[in-house]
Amino acid sequence: MSSLSRELVFLILQFLDEEKFKETVHKLEQESGFFFNMKYFEDEVHNGNWDEVEKYLSGFTKVDDNRYSMKIFFEIRKQKYLEALDKHDRPKAVEILVKDLKVFSTFNEELFKEITQLLTLENFRENEQLSKYGDTKSARAIMLVELKKLIEANPLFRDKLQFPTLRNSRLRTLINQSLNWQHQLCKNPRPNPDIKTLFVDHSCRLPNDARAPSPVNNTLLGSLPKAGGFPPLGAHGPFQPTPSPTPLAGWMSSPSSVPHPAVSGGAIALGAPSIQALKHPRTPPSNSAVDYPSGDSDHVSKRTRPMGISDEVSLGVNMLPMTFPGQAHGHTQTFKAPDDLPKTVARTLSQGSSPMSMDFHPIKQTLLLVGTNVGDIGLWEVGSRERLVQKTFKVWDLSKCSMPLQAALVKEPVVSVNRVIWSPDGSLFGVAYSRHIVQLYSYHGGEDMRQHLEIDAHVGGVNDIAFSTPNKQLCVTTCGDDKTIKVWDAATGVKRHTFEGHEAPVYSICPHYKENIQFIFSTALDGKIKAWLYDNMGSRVDYEAPGRWCTTMAYSADGTRLFSCGTSKDGESFIVEWNESEGAVKRTYQGFHKRSLGVVQFDTTKNRYLAAGDDFSIKFWDMDNTQLLTAIDADGGLQASPRIRFNKEGSLLAVSANDNMIKVMANSDGLRLLHTVENLSSESSKPTINNIAVAERPASVVSIPGMNGDSRNMVDVKPVITEESNDKSKVWKLTEVGEPSQCRSLRLPENMRVTKISRLIFTNSGNAILALASNAIHLLWKWQRNDRNATGKATASLPPQQWQPASGILMTNDVAETNPEEAVPCFALSKNDSYVMSASGGKISLFNMMTFKTMATFMPPPPAATFLAFHPQDNNIIAIGMDDSTIQIYNVRVDEVKSKLKGHSKRITGLAFSNVLNVLVSSGADAQLCVWNTDGWEKQKSKVLQIPQGRSTSALSDTRVQFHHDQVHFLVVHETQLAIYETTKLECMKQWPVRESSAPITHATFSCDSQLIYTSFMDATICVFSSANLRLRCRVNPSAYLPASLSNSNVHPLVIAAHPQESNMFAVGLSDGGVHIFEPLESEGKWGVAPPPENGSASAVTASPSVGASASDQPQR
Repeated sequence: MSSLSRELVFLILQFLDEEKFKETVHKLEQESGFFFNMKYFEDEVHNGNWDEVEKYLSGFTKVDDNRYSMKIFFEIRKQKYLEALDKHDRPKAVEILVKDLKVFSTFNEELFKEITQLLTLENFRENEQLSKYGDTKSARAIMLVELKKLIEANPLFRDKLQFPTLRNSRLRTLINQSLNWQHQLCKNPRPNPDIKTLFVDHSCRLPNDARAPSPVNNTLLGSLPKAGGFPPLGAHGPFQPTPSPTPLAGWMSSPSSVPHPAVSGGAIALGAPSIQALKHPRTPPSNSAVDYPSGDSDHVSKRTRPMGISDEVSLGVNMLPMTFPGQAHGHTQTFKAPDDLPKTVARTLSQGSSPMSMDFHPIKQTLLLVGTNVGDIGLWEVGSRERLVQKTFKVWDLSKCSMPLQAALVKEPVVSVNRVIWSPDGSLFGVAYSRHIVQLYSYHGGEDMRQHLEIDAHVGGVNDIAFSTPNKQLCVTTCGDDKTIKVWDAATGVKRHTFEGHEAPVYSICPHYKENIQFIFSTALDGKIKAWLYDNMGSRVDYEAPGRWCTTMAYSADGTRLFSCGTSKDGESFIVEWNESEGAVKRTYQGFHKRSLGVVQFDTTKNRYLAAGDDFSIKFWDMDNTQLLTAIDADGGLQASPRIRFNKEGSLLAVSANDNMIKVMANSDGLRLLHTVENLSSESSKPTINNIAVAERPASVVSIPGMNGDSRNMVDVKPVITEESNDKSKVWKLTEVGEPSQCRSLRLPENMRVTKISRLIFTNSGNAILALASNAIHLLWKWQRNDRNATGKATASLPPQQWQPASGILMTNDVAETNPEEAVPCFALSKNDSYVMSASGGKISLFNMMTFKTMATFMPPPPAATFLAFHPQDNNIIAIGMDDSTIQIYNVRVDEVKSKLKGHSKRITGLAFSNVLNVLVSSGADAQLCVWNTDGWEKQKSKVLQIPQGRSTSALSDTRVQFHHDQVHFLVVHETQLAIYETTKLECMKQWPVRESSAPITHATFSCDSQLIYTSFMDATICVFSSANLRLRCRVNPSAYLPASLSNSNVHPLVIAAHPQESNMFAVGLSDGGVHIFEPLESEGKWGVAPPPENGSASAVTASPSVGASASDQPQR
């Protein structure tokens, strides 16, 4: 094979790896014998896939090639033999001895005899040479060290252990260059060529849609360019050149390493260079592995990794310490957050509605502009904690608005702010709204904010707004749902440019300039990135962004480095740096949550750091290092994907938080700046607008993620702002809810009567509730998207519909011969809400949530299933708790029990996975807690629950467990107590015991952010606790939600469920078959006020206030 053919194989390997054809790439490695992927080999050895190990090796060497090869195969087969003996699988050991090891007898007969004699031993470790043989994992690891040395010393592997250094997506780059060359030879070139196939040479269609002759075979074009270079695109090229005499910098004009001679015999070059990246139009050869754009492409983006690098394999805890040759001692490094990062919570501001966009003033760097989800605009002086201005949304002149806008405002008057931004000198700021318009205000200092311009800019939402200065004239650029970008004169509001070419709503814009050339990047919701000059000549590029959905772009402060941040529809998020000379992704930053909960926002600072709001925290990266630098939770309480914004100097960072709050983080410079401003504020300064106090909230624990949801599409509810003072002289008081008018509650409509609700859960999307009744029937309620509920999310303000498919069938569990009312029901919902696994004492059933059809049934009793939990990384693996006290680890796909765990003495009542610690925590009716390692399913620790002194408990009292967001602590719920445990030590950190005279707990659950614990009691009381200290903050009495006719009955909640995105929403399932959903009043916005820390400590074990309504006069602590 020629050297070029060999190199082509490497390019194909890179392409297959980027496209995640995992089996194919390793098959080609083995068949070609060009590259030995040591990482893949290690993984297969660690996993004990011996057939694949030998098959892969066979592409590079045979047993008898040389002494190194013989030793490699011998070590592998010996290990396989010892593992069979260790499992006491004598037939398998004999088979390996005869088929695999016999070949070595001709070289060393004595050794073969000694190996054979191991069959006679009860334990082969009785052999002196094997006495130190540990467990399987450690033995494989020790063998791997030896194998790597043998492979590296084997001359047959020389030059095959290193993959060539290639730029990302090199094969795509060559194809795109070829397409570009073909397009240059088109007789009738189009400005934006539509490449639909690689199977034939590209040729732009003629105006009458006739196909132009192939440029390769067209002899009328004159002489073709000579080999060795590509001619520059002239006026006939796919993108028109700019009339500017100065080339764009960076990816706009960086000289290629390949010369570009002039076109001979035809093409007319105008002298002015076109954008360099556009000379080779291609999708960015990035880690997101995108196809060359085509009009009919439905290719799904796949996240890729560099060739030859896979996810690290975590070795077992009994692994012997060792270092592989050429390998670092550690795969990861823990970084200390640099001191110049703003990581101290310096201010907490109560905005009154949810912040959607924030921007610090470019000069007065403690002035923070805020836009919210109900159209409010707030201007804060962060230093003095003073809100200078608060404006609610209104159209300034409705008569000048277009009819579509007037109709939209009549249909839905609530409007959200999508973006606020200051002009470069801070004299103006712009507001982009979710309905058609942008508003510009002039700012004259202090509270002096004046209306400047109102522009009916786009049909639909205005998704982004930015200031720019083409031709040294201040302009405002906007983009919107109508797929256009428009440029307006900032002084007069006259439209200067309209850019059309996107095929989806335009999500963001990024104006910039280099070497006096002004241009705009834009991104659309189909993932397309385009670039425009201010000449109305069309888009200069057509790339695809990683994630292919919501993407924003930003330059470093000095304008030299370009970054983008995007989130896919599946919640996969990316931050990348672009190589401007190539139009390609230069590096992809790691560290995002596996499934981001909303669209991730990002910002840059100091020409050094990147920051993004993800997983209820702020994550930081050094621009020069793809690994996560640090993550900060800002004392907890952040939104799932918080909005973030640095001030110009990077000393302050504004972050959106729950309960309509904004936290301002500061570094040491920022703290000094705030202190200076605060001191300059006179004591007689006027009160804030609307008399809104700023609350400094106590620190709380790390928050928990919701499930899904785009944080851009928040419920348009405008809460009434409440006064919350930080006056320490006020005595904290428990919030009592005793009347229906004191909260929002709704009993869900019932089409059929059931005796009691046994299990209850919100769907992960947050728009439905699923219940399992004691008669084995499932009930599903769905909220509909309509004018009163734009998001279609669950709400206590509107009733849902009890949903059934058109077929009318019910999801009914298989029941055993016993009464289903006496069974222990259980269910688990898949992450995408597509199916539910459920049992009511009989077989486990798998239901399709769309059709209610039974997809499968399995595991007939006895024993019966009593608890179900999906593995967090694999929906095909499910942990099943049984009434015989065992836990079965079941693989749904292959219908096989992988492991059976024994450690409890009574039925299993709770299971919870931690995907951080790789453990499963179980609880049982024996009041025992067990921690199991999910790698080998060994029991690590167990502990009996501490029952409060003087309390008796029923013989089969349920104990439930649920992990906190930090995946290290977990909640334990028992009829006698709530408790928080630390997993690694299985140590009780906090406990809330129920008083002996009080009603027992029936159920409890964390809120979606882990800040609250919703708890139901046998006397129908519902209590809300702060999870940071297990202290009661709100009590909902039965009279608030049960009619008077039931107040003296035994109706009470049996189960309680928290909404996956709204932290103040929960639902209860009652013993009379009803389901109630609860939210606090809009004027309150939350369930009570967090009690102050007791004696300065939030971790002390707290005493129990009585929860019953009759004991309201008990002192609350």
